[in-house]
Amino acid sequence: MEALTRAIWAGLSVQEKEELLHGMIALCPAGMEYIGVRTFERFGQRTETGIFMHAGREFVFVPGDHVTLGWSQWQDGMNEETSADLSETVSEYGVEDVDSFLASQMSPVREAAIAPMLVECHTRSLGWIEVTEEEALAVHGSEFAAELEQFKHSDLKGLELYQAFRLERQGEEVRIQRYNEELTLEALLEGQAEAGFGLLTEDEWEYLYGGGCRTLFPWGDSFDYTMKLKHFGRLEGLTEIVDESAGTDVSLVAEDEMPYDLERPNFFGLQFAGDPYKVELTMDCSGGVLPKGGDGGEMICGGMGPLVGYLPASAAYYRNSNASELDWEDWMDSMYYRRVIRLTNPT
Repeated sequence: MEALTRAIWAGLSVQEKEELLHGMIALCPAGMEYIGVRTFERFGQRTETGIFMHAGREFVFVPGDHVTLGWSQWQDGMNEETSADLSETVSEYGVEDVDSFLASQMSPVREAAIAPMLVECHTRSLGWIEVTEEEALAVHGSEFAAELEQFKHSDLKGLELYQAFRLERQGEEVRIQRYNEELTLEALLEGQAEAGFGLLTEDEWEYLYGGGCRTLFPWGDSFDYTMKLKHFGRLEGLTEIVDESAGTDVSLVAEDEMPYDLERPNFFGLQFAGDPYKVELTMDCSGGVLPKGGDGGEMICGGMGPLVGYLPASAAYYRNSNASELDWEDWMDSMYYRRVIRLTNPT
């Protein structure tokens, strides 16, 4: 499947891509449907690829590649604004060598072969599963019934009872989730394998997030202070950054309804949490859990501000050095995952 490597794939015609995309169905679990070709472009990278659907969930084809991952030094270097912000923030915590501090937060530089794959576009919660009102009542009884009734007559958009149940208003309906404390890593892996899916490795996640970029962030070495970030809002009050692919007219969109920039689809058509309080499940080389895309809010809770506080959610190669200190149960509340179908082994 040499044609499924990124360099060769980019040079194929739409007709040639369509033929290959249709052929991928035979390698997928039953029920996978091919939808069509779509182009995604962001951060100077562009991918014309295929969209698939399985049981109401979107998947996108991502071509494979041989890439360098990890971070240890600057490619272009920070601009003055980022440099001053970073130095001032970390100096308050006794850090004098900024470059060493950053390198200690990132995965090591390494070469990786990434297989072509179909990747679930949106993540799904690991610790929380959607249930009916009857199912929630069967588990939580009168406590749930009372909270639900009160929620229905309130103006709240959402309510959560820690590691018990969540309520979320969606129009006239109420979405109900209960905490999935019974789930084990072994059961998750076994269940996905039986269904024909795999879970991401750290190498795959870093490739999917950064596309093999050699800069600190997918867009460069300097922080983007024009972004709208969850927990901070718009950093500089600019209003022209919207999802162009959706054709959004910013004049018709209220500020609180505009998308958070780190949640918008990237150049592969994938969406990430963009929230340091959330982490995405990946597996390390020994089969252990390695959370990516967040740190559970450790740095943002420490008052480090948007630049350092959002490093776990914005830097392509952030690796939480404290992850091994937490057990599976400690991560479940804030952990999300996405499924993949590897189309060939990397070579």
